Amino acid sequence: MSSLSRELVFLILQFLDEEKFKETVHKLEQESGFFFNMKHFEDQVQAGEWDEVERYLCGFTKVEDNRYSMKIFFEIRKQKYLEALDRQDRAKAVEILVKDLKVFASFNEDLFKEITQLLTLDNFRQNEQLSKYGDTKSARNIMLVELKKLIEANPLFRDKLAFPAFKSSRLRTLINQSLNWQHQLCKNPRPNPDIKTLFTDHSCNPTANGARPPPTNSPLVGPIPKAGAFPPIGAHGPFQTVVSPSPGAIAGWMSNSSPSLPHPAVAAGPGGLVQSSNAAAFLKHPRTPTGMTGMDYQSADSEHLMKRIRAGQSDEVSFSGVAHSPNVYSQDDLTKAVVRTLNQGSNVMSMDFHPQQQNILLVGTNVGEISLWEVGSRERLAHKSFKVWDISAASMPLQTALLNDAGISVNRCVWGPDGLMLGVAFSKHIVQIYTFNPTGELRQHLEIDAHVGGVNDIAFAHPNKQLCIVTCGDDKTIKVWDAVAGRRQYTFEGHEAPVYSVCPHHKENIQFIFSTAIDGKIKAWLYDCLGSRVDYDAPGHWCTMMAYSADGTRLFSCGTSKEGESHLVEWNESEGAIKRTYLGFRKRSLGVVQFDTTRNRFLAAGDEFQIKFWDMDNTNMLTAVDADGGLPASPRLRFNKEGSLLAVTTSDSGIKILANSDGLRLIRMLESRAIDKNRVPSEPINSKGTMDSSRLVDVKPRIVDDGDKVKSWKIPDVSDSSQMKALRLPDSMAPSKVVRLIYTNSGLALLALTSSAVHKLWKWQRSERNPSGKATAYVVPQLWQPPSGTLMTNDINDGKPAEESAACIALSKNDSYVMSASGGKVSLFNMMTFKVMTMFMLPPPAATFLAFHPQDNNIIAIGMEDSTIQIYNVRVDEVKTKLKGHQNRITGLAFSQTLNALVSSGADAQLCMWSIDKWEKLKCRLIQAPAGRQSPLVGETKVQFHNDQTHLLVVHDSQISIYDSKLECSRSWSPKDTLPAPISSAIYSCDGLLVYAGFCDGAVGVFDADNLRLRCRIAPSAYIPSFTGSSTTTYPFVIAAHPSEPNQIALGMSDGAVHVVEPSDTELKWGGTPSQDNGSLPSNSSNPSLAGQPSELPPR
Repeated sequence: MSSLSRELVFLILQFLDEEKFKETVHKLEQESGFFFNMKHFEDQVQAGEWDEVERYLCGFTKVEDNRYSMKIFFEIRKQKYLEALDRQDRAKAVEILVKDLKVFASFNEDLFKEITQLLTLDNFRQNEQLSKYGDTKSARNIMLVELKKLIEANPLFRDKLAFPAFKSSRLRTLINQSLNWQHQLCKNPRPNPDIKTLFTDHSCNPTANGARPPPTNSPLVGPIPKAGAFPPIGAHGPFQTVVSPSPGAIAGWMSNSSPSLPHPAVAAGPGGLVQSSNAAAFLKHPRTPTGMTGMDYQSADSEHLMKRIRAGQSDEVSFSGVAHSPNVYSQDDLTKAVVRTLNQGSNVMSMDFHPQQQNILLVGTNVGEISLWEVGSRERLAHKSFKVWDISAASMPLQTALLNDAGISVNRCVWGPDGLMLGVAFSKHIVQIYTFNPTGELRQHLEIDAHVGGVNDIAFAHPNKQLCIVTCGDDKTIKVWDAVAGRRQYTFEGHEAPVYSVCPHHKENIQFIFSTAIDGKIKAWLYDCLGSRVDYDAPGHWCTMMAYSADGTRLFSCGTSKEGESHLVEWNESEGAIKRTYLGFRKRSLGVVQFDTTRNRFLAAGDEFQIKFWDMDNTNMLTAVDADGGLPASPRLRFNKEGSLLAVTTSDSGIKILANSDGLRLIRMLESRAIDKNRVPSEPINSKGTMDSSRLVDVKPRIVDDGDKVKSWKIPDVSDSSQMKALRLPDSMAPSKVVRLIYTNSGLALLALTSSAVHKLWKWQRSERNPSGKATAYVVPQLWQPPSGTLMTNDINDGKPAEESAACIALSKNDSYVMSASGGKVSLFNMMTFKVMTMFMLPPPAATFLAFHPQDNNIIAIGMEDSTIQIYNVRVDEVKTKLKGHQNRITGLAFSQTLNALVSSGADAQLCMWSIDKWEKLKCRLIQAPAGRQSPLVGETKVQFHNDQTHLLVVHDSQISIYDSKLECSRSWSPKDTLPAPISSAIYSCDGLLVYAGFCDGAVGVFDADNLRLRCRIAPSAYIPSFTGSSTTTYPFVIAAHPSEPNQIALGMSDGAVHVVEPSDTELKWGGTPSQDNGSLPSNSSNPSLAGQPSELPPR
């Protein structure tokens, strides 16, 4: 079902609910499977309507779908069974046991036996685990808490637990709007039409004398509505009056819960179309032909209506509103006088005036250089030639691109909103961010390997009150980066062509981004990774840029088609339509036309070797100037913030500064000031000639040469126990090297497997100090054993000591059982009782690695000592297939549901990828040897997929590396400097932002996952109080990452100890942000999953 049909179901659900068709509502919820009504579910559970509870659930999931679903049905049926026992209805209890609970026996036979034994008790509360069972009502309420958690965690219920937020009576509103539109299309509209049916389109009969009303403007954008507009159908039946949006609020094209102010749908007075204050949708394909100022509603069929409702939350249409008052201007307001000429020396690609110091101009060129100019004195204040700041951190695609062609151009350069930062987007992969401080110094801040191919645009935004950088590129994506540390926060995918431009904006409390691609598609995104809210076509269907007026109320775009036809238009945001198209372009522009807006009054565009100006409220061109000649066919241009100066590119690699009367006064004032290269900061000057003490100084920044050395970033070194929290876990058993270590999926316990084949389980208890009961270094856990005192001990190979055997372990997703081996048979243990449930796989060969299939706990991939991988079905005790491709024992296995693949690694330092549908080998690759190491490498190699299920962490004693979905290495780090020892183990943090690595000298490194840049080094002396650094150094043989606390790790040591380590209360996370004294922050990069590709973009 399409997304629009899905939204129609929600509208129907709302209508049925408002009309009190309660049973029908829940039946439609169940049959559609679109919305799980938790309130209805709770009511049925509390009422004990078990058949209805299961019937409703079955509209969304089945018992066998996943472990969450299985647990949900089990809890419900168990409760039904216990209630029957509590009523002493043994016959009903037996029926439930046989019909409902028997299905779970194959998954946990011991549990089923235990449930069956309850029939033998006079009161099931005699069972220790059920001794606290109260009355039926309280038991149902307790179960409901658990069920809600399971439902919320179940991926099958994702996006189904919240009903979309849209105005009440939305379906009525849409029908009423449709009737209004139909009436506006009547050939003979009557003043008071009557509606008798919805089954056919409305049409007024001709008036008695055949006269037509006087002609008017377009009904939706003209200043006066048509005579005899159709009244709300609420007057004729149950439907309510259409609610129109309030003026001045956000355009109605995306979701928001902000209320709007209602007023009648049809107004008597004149006015233009108002914008919606609540979320709704742009038209996917506006029907306005180029050159027309209104929308052509050719039909009101349901398909057209649904195209208008992307999010189903709009109050789109009104025939009244507030029109923009016409601008009053004089010729002196236009920036036409040439006051300065600057010689850049290379072709200028992008310019931007400082937002506060309005005489400072940032310039980027086609050879990758950037400059800062003070336009009053004509002095170049700073100059930076292109170079990669940290080539060692550059991705392989970037290094390859630079090797093949060293030429690089600036595609866009832009100031941050406060003028303290500037960003530069380059034609190959990267953006560079500089800081601009009050003394005028430019300093390197961030280098981000942002996109595969060119980075076509860059902008700054403030989502969630945090300064971010927005970029787009040839790889068809838009990305959002933290402006402080450079971490990627969002990736927006959906364009089918390289993304040409981005336009971040906000209205009221809604933050969003417009993007345009070179196929002419315009999309809009909220900061939520839920996909584009807009998909429609820009005029010209090629390169288009968008910009708002200074007050943020009016949206414009300018673009050029491949045939050279240029289009400058204003958009009606609430309708997704072109409000007006500006005239005056030549029929065939010789390049992509650039434009800018200023003062909420004027538009300017470079075309036909001129600068052309328009009044925003008039489609006819005001005037055109040639700036005394020397302009290219399509000059680039940029206004300063106040619109008093206009920078324009010239054909001889220069820039002309044009000014209006205010700009002329500013230039004269600058000329009258003595230019002192060593002058101290003074107050900035605006174009009105007044002093503004609240802004940064208007001074000439100190030039920082390319050769200036920037201090290296200081890596925090944690060397003392006072700098972090470390806990050695209590252990009364004989010490033995920890060879495997994992947290339970709940995060409540830690499981270790030692070289002596014995398992150790530590559990944290809930307490005042630890209310969640999760693992923590601040509370000592209990080394847990069942009352019987049983140890979980693996089968061992009599012919080979356990210490010399490869050990492996895997935990089921529900933490109920663990599979493990230590050179002998593979054992399946019950985690509650420590009892062996079954054993299989008699060696030789011995199992060396275990991994559960992500979709079926009964399927296990088992890496073997003989280099094969066996796909084993536990339930039927059968090997389904054997995979062959490695030359030495298997040392790592990782499944990816996204790639539908299994990746294996071996002691042959080889990676293999296998299809999990047909278990076919897709590709194999030897890992690359770092400099100074013999190739090919040998030795244990481990693998782990990132949370995105696409990027792969590869661990070898010589390196940690990031591989993409094609098994291409995009990042690699080898032991050096403060971490010179071989790597013993490494793992991703639970949020995928960090990589933790252990070293054979006892140290632990904390790395940024994106670029493998070292954030922090934890010295062994910080967590081992008695550490001496002797030749018999104890070191972390294995590292485990907490499943929900990204800054907590556990270290399994070579001497048998286990340490839980996390930052102190004052630090909260590993590696603080470097201070300003530490020089530039580290560079960053994305994890590209696309191969390098030639740009499809035209010359900019």
